[in-house]
Amino acid sequence: MERTLIKDALQKKENTKVLLKGWIHDSRDLKKVRFIVLKDRTGRIQITGINGKTASTVFDEMTSFTRESAIEVVGTIQDSKQAKSGKELLPESITIIAKAEEPLPVDASDYSKSDLANRIDNRFLDLHSKKAQSIFRVQSTILQAFREFMTKNETIEAIFPAIIGASSEGGTDVFEIKYFEKSAYLSQSCQLYKQMLACSMEKVFAIFTAWRAEKHNTLRHLNESRQLDYEEAFADDKDVMKVLAECMKYMIQRVLDQNSEELEFLKVNLKIPKTKYLTFDEVAKLMKKEKIKIPEHDLSGEAEKKLGDLFPDTIVFVTDWPIKGKPFYIMPDGENSKGFDAIWKGLEISSGGQRIHEPELLKKQLKANGMDPKNFKEYINSFKYGAPPHAGWALGLERITMLMLGIENIREVTLFPRDRDRLSP
Repeated sequence: MERTLIKDALQKKENTKVLLKGWIHDSRDLKKVRFIVLKDRTGRIQITGINGKTASTVFDEMTSFTRESAIEVVGTIQDSKQAKSGKELLPESITIIAKAEEPLPVDASDYSKSDLANRIDNRFLDLHSKKAQSIFRVQSTILQAFREFMTKNETIEAIFPAIIGASSEGGTDVFEIKYFEKSAYLSQSCQLYKQMLACSMEKVFAIFTAWRAEKHNTLRHLNESRQLDYEEAFADDKDVMKVLAECMKYMIQRVLDQNSEELEFLKVNLKIPKTKYLTFDEVAKLMKKEKIKIPEHDLSGEAEKKLGDLFPDTIVFVTDWPIKGKPFYIMPDGENSKGFDAIWKGLEISSGGQRIHEPELLKKQLKANGMDPKNFKEYINSFKYGAPPHAGWALGLERITMLMLGIENIREVTLFPRDRDRLSP
């Protein structure tokens, strides 16, 4: 007999015989009637045992199963006014597939009371909960939608190295590793590689894991994160900001279309965002008016939050960024640059801009940032042979998931987070 998924079983007519497999979400013993709530990836169904009607061996063993145990059940579908789904299963046989030990290390119920650190320690069981499954179903939709959007826009997907010989962006916030007889680093970004590819194939995207050795311990930072990267040739900062805005709207619409059940469970009122463009100087003036101090070449967390308050349901592009506040590869524009940040719901979700495609200017900017051009020889040489102007950006997957769902701690939307204190599971 082939397995039937619960969502399909709920559509069956009365007296249809089915085989279900899943986990025990809950159970109740009312002496004469016993209930098991079975769950699989598609839904839940009530299994009802009735003393005198259900086989005595099946009825007796219904009290012996532990929560979260995996079982298979053969039975017949019946209409039921009492069951939440309007259907129940009258069991003929129940077989244990994998018994869950007691006590459970974490609460895997819909509204788990276990603290986040303990839940992540036991992520294998936390993923039985509806909250965790809802979060990662939404994140899966975001990833699929990103690929869909890029593919529809005739952008090719690429895979780039995670181990590099020199820092991608300069600075000391890199993880050094031993690579045979040499020193190497875990990549902070696929930035340099996607530029090289865009200068030949014009439009490229990647889903890239990035590592940053910053010794922070905040609710919005990780040391290993996923980036949704995009790069386009014959384009400037304004061109790719439009792509970013459309990409975000597309991904959010797909979540609205595909994850209405998850959004309802998580009590999220998600809206398609508007877009607004402000220069860095305009933002600085706004912050001065709001009596919020910002660094000379950057925005503080307080300033980002205020932008979210002033412009709700809006992606705010902060443009004409001071060149001293941007990486070496961003194109200068006088004392400013053709770099930007995108702020949504009070948090930076993306950084991007037009890149330097002129070798001599690139050398100059590397030196200005305290870096040796010799360490970037291959990168610089790639722009000597017909490299056009190009621009791009990177979105933080975990950040946009966190903001879409109104979750405060980025670790909750990361399957297996890596931060300053965590290397397992």
